[in-house]
Amino acid sequence: MDAVAAYPARSRTANPAPLALARWLVVVALMIIAIVVVGGITRLTESGVSITEWKPVSGALPPLTEADWQAEFAKYRQTPQYMLVNGPAGMTLATYKVIFFWEWVHRLLARAIGMAFALPLAWFWLRGQIPAGYKPRLLALLALGALQGAVGWWMVKSGIVHDVKVSHFRLAAHLLVALTTLAGVTWTMLDLRALARGERRARLTGFAALALAMLLVQLFYGALVAGMRAGTAAGGGLSLDAWPLMQGAFFPAGIDWSLGLTHTLFSDPFLVHFIHRWWAWAVVAVLVVMGRKLRRAGARPASVAIHTAFGTQIVLGIATVMSGVTIWIAVLHQLTGALLVATTAWGAHRLGKTI
Repeated sequence: MDAVAAYPARSRTANPAPLALARWLVVVALMIIAIVVVGGITRLTESGVSITEWKPVSGALPPLTEADWQAEFAKYRQTPQYMLVNGPAGMTLATYKVIFFWEWVHRLLARAIGMAFALPLAWFWLRGQIPAGYKPRLLALLALGALQGAVGWWMVKSGIVHDVKVSHFRLAAHLLVALTTLAGVTWTMLDLRALARGERRARLTGFAALALAMLLVQLFYGALVAGMRAGTAAGGGLSLDAWPLMQGAFFPAGIDWSLGLTHTLFSDPFLVHFIHRWWAWAVVAVLVVMGRKLRRAGARPASVAIHTAFGTQIVLGIATVMSGVTIWIAVLHQLTGALLVATTAWGAHRLGKTI
């Protein structure tokens, strides 16, 4: 069956350009990976609440005068983080400028991604170059990007008003929306490349859905670990900067069960850290099986990419813990997590083409 027969709806599109759209989405995916990295730096440097207002247009420019800087610093001095942590530590305006920089770059990159998606989408749309059936999907990805911005500000507000840090649940939502968007962009890009070759779209198999769901759980717990600073949580006079044991034992001491199972599963730093450590191996097991399935399907490059990503991620995760959460190692851990999402989506897509 030729490409036209396989996709009769293509004739209703004026001038479909699936390969051009696929290349555009590669750029968008790389930008999403970049913002995940910058978001990791922002969290690790405690920069997330340094900008206390959301100004979509004027906020694209940093303070330009000394008076502007003093005004921004004055707003930050009203936050719990400053009053309880950085103020008593003697934060100066110069130090404030450092954390402001990372949050500003994070927001600027978010704006850039929005423009890099919306403007080319409008261009392709007006020129009739979007293949039939792809407009709803691309609009959904655009909506996810808008949701990401809203969730980001919702997250920051929790650190401005309620606590010295942002809510770990809101941080998890912020990260997972970004990574879900990355997976969706990757899948759509691969579908468009297949269309350009005259091949059929992929379908999500049950096994691939299982692998992605297990990875999602791992990423969720990783975000909780980051949000609660559970990577360096201490109890009983001992920290958790060792591996494979925690506080000298397989199962850590200090877990507080008094507030109920639900609270403990999602808000106790020791149990959250424990789950994140060991659920990783369940994810590894299912990804190894995925890799073998891919090799049997003749998709060795996808298999190698997945194995490389999860192997690197495990090593970096252990190194992050044992280094006491050294920033550059933790950032690489987050970067590799994003790459693991993209490679797993690739593997899932390739398996979907074999059914």
